[in-house]
Amino acid sequence: MKKWGKLLLRIVMVLFIVLNIIIAFHAYKFTHFYEAADAGPQSKLSAMLLGINAYKQKNTVADTAAQKVILKTSDKIKLDGWYTPVDGAIGTVCLFHGHGGDKSGTNAEAAAFRQMGYNTFQLDFRAHGASQGNTCTIGYYESEDVELAYRFIKDKGEKNIVLWGISMGAATITKAINDYAIHPSKIILEMPFGSILDAAEGRLRMMHLPGEPFGRLLIFWGGVEHGFWAFNMKPEAYVKKISSPVLLQWGRNDPRVTQSEIETIFGNLNTEKKLVIYDNSGHESLCKKEHDKWMQEVTAFLSNTTVNLK
Repeated sequence: MKKWGKLLLRIVMVLFIVLNIIIAFHAYKFTHFYEAADAGPQSKLSAMLLGINAYKQKNTVADTAAQKVILKTSDKIKLDGWYTPVDGAIGTVCLFHGHGGDKSGTNAEAAAFRQMGYNTFQLDFRAHGASQGNTCTIGYYESEDVELAYRFIKDKGEKNIVLWGISMGAATITKAINDYAIHPSKIILEMPFGSILDAAEGRLRMMHLPGEPFGRLLIFWGGVEHGFWAFNMKPEAYVKKISSPVLLQWGRNDPRVTQSEIETIFGNLNTEKKLVIYDNSGHESLCKKEHDKWMQEVTAFLSNTTVNLK
């Protein structure tokens, strides 16, 4: 009996080790993006066991008035940005895309902000779009990218700086506020995840896989591989340091970010704030999906000196 018990324990240990190896590979692939030409072919078995090769998205054409800007991180990664001025601007909006996206994915929002009278600055996060690097930390180190964008605009003499972000971009803004002494005039957060664990579990739901225990293992190995304790990446906690007025927006049909996450973030905001829920939208561009409502809410938020609590 003891012999069978030891054998069973060994089998369980082997399976546990194999499971962790597989998840460690998936964590690596989840946080790396490559040029399509560099990634090579991948079989279905390889994708299942080792994770899916992720490719950098290519930016589509910018507004013809856009000026190319290169920013450099502390570890010498070059970030690619578009600065687009408008005549008689009343401020500048910095826009930050989501995980796996690129700055051209925010073209609709940027055009809308320019229509409202704002200059725009769109930035590719490290490892995305035309920026250098292959490693993405789902907002952890990318907070420096947000700070660099903010400083670039501030150094132009701009006093009215608005930060807008979607998904990972929104979450990264909250960490930048937590990590750096930046004070934007206003902040617009669209569908930020509550924590990086929530983000992992949301991704697993999209793959029809259970969040527990795979989400925790995915985040653990992702943090180990990149040298930080990933469980501390919590936008729901970072927002407590925000002093600027905040417009928080979310689509009711979002399969990745839950209403509970949004309500926790909203509850933790200790500043002027407003929550807007879009009934016909999911985890997508609210500006594109419900354009009229988005324009109304964003225009009202930016034009009001005091935000009505809701």
